[in-house]
Amino acid sequence: MELTASFRVLLDSFAPVFTEPSYATFCLLMTGWILSTRHRYVTDLIISSDSVSNGHFTDYHRFFSQAAWDIDELWKILAQLLVAVFVGDQGRILLAGDDTLCRKRGLSLFGAGMHHDPLISSRKKKLVRWGHDWVIVALIVVSPWWAPGKVLALPIGARLYRNRQGVTKGKGKAKLPAARASATKTAGRSEKRKRKLQKCAARRDRRQAARQARKASSSPKAKAAPPSTPHRTRPELLRELLTLVASWFPERKLLVLVDSLYSGESVLQYLPENMDLIGPVHPKAALYEPAPAPAAGRRGPHRKKGKRLPGLQAWADQPTRWTTFTFDQYGLHTTLEVKTTQGLYYTAGKDRLLTFVLSRDGEGERPTRIFYCTDLALDSREILSLYSHRWAIEVMHYDVKQHLGFEDPANRTPLAVQRTAPMALFLYSLTVLWYHQDGHRHLQFPNRPWYPEKSEPSFADMLTSLRRQSWDEKLSPVQPRSTPWRKKLGLLKYLAALAG
Repeated sequence: MELTASFRVLLDSFAPVFTEPSYATFCLLMTGWILSTRHRYVTDLIISSDSVSNGHFTDYHRFFSQAAWDIDELWKILAQLLVAVFVGDQGRILLAGDDTLCRKRGLSLFGAGMHHDPLISSRKKKLVRWGHDWVIVALIVVSPWWAPGKVLALPIGARLYRNRQGVTKGKGKAKLPAARASATKTAGRSEKRKRKLQKCAARRDRRQAARQARKASSSPKAKAAPPSTPHRTRPELLRELLTLVASWFPERKLLVLVDSLYSGESVLQYLPENMDLIGPVHPKAALYEPAPAPAAGRRGPHRKKGKRLPGLQAWADQPTRWTTFTFDQYGLHTTLEVKTTQGLYYTAGKDRLLTFVLSRDGEGERPTRIFYCTDLALDSREILSLYSHRWAIEVMHYDVKQHLGFEDPANRTPLAVQRTAPMALFLYSLTVLWYHQDGHRHLQFPNRPWYPEKSEPSFADMLTSLRRQSWDEKLSPVQPRSTPWRKKLGLLKYLAALAG
């Protein structure tokens, strides 16, 4: 089974990343991933692509776990294709960064850990779930011509976050010595006495191991040695992705939209020179005026910041005039009252001058918040309008899990885990690109009398169009002549192509 020819042309763009045998395996796996309507296990991809008799099944597993290819090179080619088609040569590249949880099972799964699960949590009670936490950076596409009311987030990079417990699991622990001989000479005694002696022996062994570990860690040599697998936070992983994307487009201006987790010093202080940032300010953050000019004749170091600005509530309570803006766009349908100033977010950005926007919902549905922007040329309305586009990445998280099985892969080894699940993100972006270039001509909305006003496609419609077109080309040689059988075949193709 093969995908439609126009989609295979897009896959050919990534041939330089692989060797010739690996590229053939890559095409078969991506075909199975698109056509599969079940779990995206590697074995299911083999069946969906009709490749059961095409080589040994372990070849497909080894493509993810052992084959020599770099996933960052795959992301680079994809990002360049998307920017060339959706942004062009001159426009500003708009990005968004966020993380999402893929729920998993199994203690031996590489990189899995307990992470905050927003779906089962509430504002009062935070709950966690076992799984993988992926940090993702996506290209924001605003109002494509075939969906002028939509904003899309197309993934162009991902990193697996491992919490501190997952990184240090099994590291730096001394092996417990063998059980003492006194504990083994308990034959003939009662079972209760035997278990008690074994527990005492194990307790002595743990104490001895702990003393040895403390002694080793207190030596100067041990303190000087860096950890073999340093823990990296989610903001640090996003910073790595943003630096990578900025290196792909060194001559372009980029603007990234983030939520409160990624708007602190870990990202703001290390932004590439060609990148700006819009994000929320912590509700209790201390904001300052710019540092005054140094006084003539004054000795000592110059001041790094000026007077402290009012906090969130104090600024909102000031009698200064509010400016009212009405928004009616994707992700933002409300009226906001706004105040604007410039200053320093010293704990996060040091002496970098920022534009602060205080927004208050006139209808009371949104909390009062302060946003900052590193691009001083943008006004308050533009800042709030651009930040609302960040919602598209949340929609992408939903679609890629529901329709492309982002949570499905069951790989366990490190390289396979870091390569397999991101293929769902890769195919999401590639499917939207295919639809933009060719797939829109094959769009067919199902006959739904209860929903006649639908005019813009969802991602499920794009994926269904890709599957239907692939089945049309596959079954075109056997098209029946009679109208009843032709209708039945069309229904069969529709059911086979249905996404969801």
